[in-house]
Amino acid sequence: MRLDAGNEAIRKEIIQNPRNLMATYIADYEDCILLLFNGSKQEYAQRKHHLDIRLNLIGKGADDDPWYRLCKSGIYFHWALVQFRFGENLKAATTFRKSYRLIKENQEKFPNFPQNQIFLGMQEAVVGTIPDEYKWLASIFGMRGDVKKGMQKMAQFLEQTSADEPLKEEAILYYHYLRFYLLSAQEDVWQFMHSNQFPVSGNLLRSFVKANVALNYRKGEVALDVLKKASTLKEYHQFPIMDYELGRAHILQLNCKEAITTFQHFLSRYEGRIFVKDALQQISLSYYLLQNINKATEYRKKILTEGTASTDADKQAKRFAESTFWPALPILQARLLIDGGYYKEALARLEKQDPNSFNAQVDKIEYYFRSGRAYDELRHDKLAIQYYQHTIDMGRNRKEHFAARSALQIARIYERNKQYKEAIERYKECLSMKGHDFQTNIDQQAKAGLNRLTR
Repeated sequence: MRLDAGNEAIRKEIIQNPRNLMATYIADYEDCILLLFNGSKQEYAQRKHHLDIRLNLIGKGADDDPWYRLCKSGIYFHWALVQFRFGENLKAATTFRKSYRLIKENQEKFPNFPQNQIFLGMQEAVVGTIPDEYKWLASIFGMRGDVKKGMQKMAQFLEQTSADEPLKEEAILYYHYLRFYLLSAQEDVWQFMHSNQFPVSGNLLRSFVKANVALNYRKGEVALDVLKKASTLKEYHQFPIMDYELGRAHILQLNCKEAITTFQHFLSRYEGRIFVKDALQQISLSYYLLQNINKATEYRKKILTEGTASTDADKQAKRFAESTFWPALPILQARLLIDGGYYKEALARLEKQDPNSFNAQVDKIEYYFRSGRAYDELRHDKLAIQYYQHTIDMGRNRKEHFAARSALQIARIYERNKQYKEAIERYKECLSMKGHDFQTNIDQQAKAGLNRLTR
């Protein structure tokens, strides 16, 4: 993410070695990183023609060179991510298919070329967890995936290549991200990222990755520390998304004033549309926790007119804004503390509450779900399943995600304890629930679970 230094190195290489087409391939990362992280529509309009320019340049390469198709596949893959980021889903699927077919062809022509395993493995794993509503597209495009086989290919590349192998860093990031989100190997991935094998000092991209994983693995304190140190890097301020992550870290510690300031800074500089509704919701909830209901309501109304509802978090924020409901303060505090990894503190607040004292049914349901989550993370499996089951019984047919997520968590407990038959039943139960918040994300995790246990 040191874009200026990277561009200067590429410029020098092109001057000295104008026939080195790897400079063209590496230059494509700037577009990918800027557009994915910053999400500027204006920037996208100015840069999207680079796809054809770079493909034409790469097309001058030799057909009998294994890097030829791999680089073309990589460029198509970069732009498929970008197109998906900007809501051009059909175009993204078409571009992804071109990448997929090129890497499959390269594997047939050069079966011993190790870098094939990076893109082939990653794409097979991703296709293996395509949500139901897009299965028809994969079928039409002739794409088949398998999470386990895809991950094995990537693992093979990492195990059999040296540290200075080209694209090794990229493979490390893809592999561990996919293991975290598709294989439920969160603890293994966290141990790797929190070790000396993954140093983040002076490296903004690694800092972002570690903080993002930390926030999604309930390690709020670590995320806050990583982001504060990263903020001293000059490149940090080129990417407003870093403030979005920092705001998340603050609110998980119930540092509401700091969260408000940080999310406002993010919104003032960010040119994209995704995460905007979620950031506004976090500001609204922060004001609510500070018991400033006027400001909380003001920001809640903004959610309806700003940003887009294309991500699960933004969709949930939109539903929050469309309602007039405010969660009970102890429930909201427990939710945030659990998401930050402060389980005992959350339980201490929950245990003081009588669920029957809550007026709203959703507060009662969430009380049982959050209690289950805290017990789950503290490895009190029997109590966790008990609370999760109560959540399912009360919330199965509601739009909130608590029941479906409870089924998913019970499945993971059973899988963790090698009770695979019970785990499979619970993953299927999770998938049977429709029309709830975070549907795509939860279904994808349940599908990955079934994929792990039924092949």
